[in-house]
Amino acid sequence: MLTETNRIEFKRELTRELDIEREVVAFLNYHEGGVVYIGIDDSGNAVGVKDIDGDMLKIKDRIRMGISPSPMGLFDVTIERIDEVPVIKIFVASGSEKPYYKTKYGLSERGCFLRVGTASEPMTTKQIEDLYAHRVRNSLRNIRSPRKNLTFRQLHIYYESKGLLLNNHFMENLDLLTDDGEPNYVAFLLADENNVSIKVAKYAGKDRDILIANNELGFCSLLKATDNVLDKLRVENNVSSEITYKRRIDSPLWDERAMREIVINAIVHNDYYTNEVPPKFEIFSDHIEITSAGRLPIDMTQEEFFSGVSSPRNKELMRVFRDVEMVEALGSGMLRISKAYSLKRIFSFTTNFIKATIKFHSYKGVKIAQVNSTSKGKNSTRSKQEELLNYCVIPRSMAEMMHYMNMRSRRSFISTYVSPLIKDGRLQYTIKDQPTHPKQRYIATQK
Repeated sequence: MLTETNRIEFKRELTRELDIEREVVAFLNYHEGGVVYIGIDDSGNAVGVKDIDGDMLKIKDRIRMGISPSPMGLFDVTIERIDEVPVIKIFVASGSEKPYYKTKYGLSERGCFLRVGTASEPMTTKQIEDLYAHRVRNSLRNIRSPRKNLTFRQLHIYYESKGLLLNNHFMENLDLLTDDGEPNYVAFLLADENNVSIKVAKYAGKDRDILIANNELGFCSLLKATDNVLDKLRVENNVSSEITYKRRIDSPLWDERAMREIVINAIVHNDYYTNEVPPKFEIFSDHIEITSAGRLPIDMTQEEFFSGVSSPRNKELMRVFRDVEMVEALGSGMLRISKAYSLKRIFSFTTNFIKATIKFHSYKGVKIAQVNSTSKGKNSTRSKQEELLNYCVIPRSMAEMMHYMNMRSRRSFISTYVSPLIKDGRLQYTIKDQPTHPKQRYIATQK
C-alpha cells in the first residue's frame, strides 16, 4: 500500500471542486518537486479513474491555464498502473522561476503554496517576497534572439515525425517569444541556423596533448545538433571482441542508452545565458568526458541531484525535446543512467560546470556467446538487429535505416530486420494505423 509523503499526494478523483492547481503550485515551489496521483484514496488504495483520457486532458489544461509563470516543460501527465489499476500520475519538477502561483489570485497567500510535510500550505508574505527576490529573471525566454530572421524547417520536421503539426502560432505556443513579441533565445537555439558550436573532439591518448579529430556538429537546431552528436558517438562506440576457442566476448565502450541520457541532459540543461559556453564532448583513449556549463540550481544539493530530483534549467527546451520524444519523461533520465553507472562516480561539479566522466568498459560483465557453425549466423543477425534498434532510438525512415545498415534490397531488409522486430514489439511505427504512410517512421520501443 502506498503512503503520502512530502513528495507524494493522493486524490481519489478529479472534480471541479478539487484544487489541483494548488497541489501543483506547491510542488513547483518545493525544492524537490513531487507527484500527484489521481485515482488513489486517502488510505493509499488504487481505485482507478473512470474517464482517464478525458481527465488527463482536463488536468493539462487546468495546469497550463491556471498557473503562472508558465509551468510548461515542468510537468508530465501520464498513466501508471498500481495493483493492476490504471491511475493518473502528475509528475511536477521544481521550477526555477519561484514563486509560482494560481493565476487567478496572483502573488498572494491565496495564490502561492508550498509543500510542508504531506500538505500544501499557503505561503506567507515574507516567503513570497524572499522567493521573488531570488527568482531567475534572466531565463532564456526573456532574452531576445541575436538574430531576427529565423527559420524553423528542422523543428517542423521533428514535430511532423511524431504526427504533430505546428500551426501559425507555434512560436507563441512553445514560448519562443519574449513578452514584447520578439523571438527569444530559445527560438534562436531551435532555429535552423545559430552560432552555437557543438563539437566532438577525439584525442590519441588519455590527455589533450594530441588532437586527432574535432568534428563540428552545431550551428543548427539543437534538435538536429543533438542527433548529430548521438550519431557520432554511436559510431565511436566500437565493440571490443575477444574470441577464444569456444566463446566470444563482446563489450561496447559505453552503455548506449545511458550515454544518450547524459548527452541530452548536457544539451538541454546547459547554461547558455550565463557562460555562453556550449556543452563539450571529448573522447580519450580510455574514457569520454561530457561537460555542461552551469552549476546545480541554487536550492538543490548534490544528494538530491543523485537521487533524481528534477529541476530543468531551460524548461522551454525541455518541453520541445519531450514533445518530439527525445526526452521520455521528467525525472526518468537519471534513473536510466544509474542502471548502468554509479552516479557519484561519473558526475563531478565545479563552480561553473557539471562533468560526466565515463571510463570505457573492460570485459567485465559482458555477454558471452557460444560460437559454432549453427549459431554464428543467428548471432550475427541478432547483433545487427540490436544495432538497428540503437539507431532507431529516434524516429527513422526506411531509407535512413537501409542506408545506415548498408542494405540495398528493401524486401530483404524488411524480412530480415524490420518485420521480426515489429512482431517482437521492439520496433514500432510512428503512424501506427497507416503502415504504408509516405511519412512513416520507425522507433525502438522500451522493450
